[in-house]
Amino acid sequence: MDDQSNWMVADLHIHSRFSRACSRNIDFENLVKWAKIKGLNLLGVGDFTHPVWFEEIRKLKDNGKGFYYYEDFPFVISGEISLIYTQERGRRIHLVVLVPSIETAEKINSYLDTKGRRDYDGRPIFKIPAGEFVREMMKISTDIEIIPAHIWTPWFGIFGSKSGFDSMKEAFGEQFENVHAIETGMSSDPEMNWKIKELETKSIVSFSDAHSFWPFRLGREATIFRKCDSYQELIKQIRENDFIGTIETDPAYGKYHWDGHRICKFSSSPEKTKELGGICLVCEKNLTIGVEARVNSLANKQSDHKIKKSFYKLLPLHELIVLLNRGGNMQTKKVWDIYDGLIREFGNEFNISLNVSKKELIRANVSEKLVDLILKNREGKIKVKPGYDGEYGVAQLEEEQKKLF
Repeated sequence: MDDQSNWMVADLHIHSRFSRACSRNIDFENLVKWAKIKGLNLLGVGDFTHPVWFEEIRKLKDNGKGFYYYEDFPFVISGEISLIYTQERGRRIHLVVLVPSIETAEKINSYLDTKGRRDYDGRPIFKIPAGEFVREMMKISTDIEIIPAHIWTPWFGIFGSKSGFDSMKEAFGEQFENVHAIETGMSSDPEMNWKIKELETKSIVSFSDAHSFWPFRLGREATIFRKCDSYQELIKQIRENDFIGTIETDPAYGKYHWDGHRICKFSSSPEKTKELGGICLVCEKNLTIGVEARVNSLANKQSDHKIKKSFYKLLPLHELIVLLNRGGNMQTKKVWDIYDGLIREFGNEFNISLNVSKKELIRANVSEKLVDLILKNREGKIKVKPGYDGEYGVAQLEEEQKKLF
């Protein structure tokens, strides 16, 4: 997996400035600038269902094969759909949708217009059952790729504790075979998903669900494809499970890894939650059950995934610099000065995180402590205090780790 000459690192799940809680400064110029700094080679446009953003997508240059360029940087048409409906019980799911062309995107938008509004948010909500949605997409084009997003997060992940589903077949019914992949989400990694027998026939991909273009959000999770220049080749790699691997954050870094209550500032491991009977020690109400507990509850002993992709477990470089400075804001001048210096010297963040040698880092006058953190991050050896109920996990220095683990 270390031969990177054929890599195309892609983040196909992002959002525009028209989605809730997203940066107002997201445009194609900023996305391309920071994608290159991160080390990404391909992005999804995100939010193709939003009418105003779609007009900006139209201005991208089509290569005739489903890749759309802003200057020299390629995009594929993508978006996220929220389905909330009642079918015996309340159901809710987020889906990443990849689209082969502008013309196909127009047809999808026309279909959605028969079901509700698209103009109020970049991630619109519809009362369409998941199986019905997939069926209708396949009628429009069998080249549309539908990927359940961040599949373990409590509220909108297909396996989430609050989603209303316990299996993909329950969600998609006879359309199960037309769903070829799942997205891990930040709170899980491929190894956790290998415990689920139902996923044996599905590709396991990873994308960031970025709400801004900053490099500690964009590409924090990504999929490593083989180089190509067409939508069809890209989708073939997903459907045939023929891509190279994924880049993941430590699952503990995700916002929903452990159980807990954000308002109460209380979290607990799955084992501790069992001892507590699922009740918060602070408010004495039911805890929000996180990803690790949910994976354990749905795991199958007979699961036997034949094709297990390699994956890198990396924290964003900004997190290491903040950790070096004993906490604080990602956006301080001191943090940016260190980050910018590294990028000037070594080109992009993934190159620094994955490739640059200890000797090269020292030669560039990188501090010994930061060199140590970069190398430990490369080996997945930085411990993280688990995130819970909407709170990110927090990276820990060794002396802090001893108190926590």
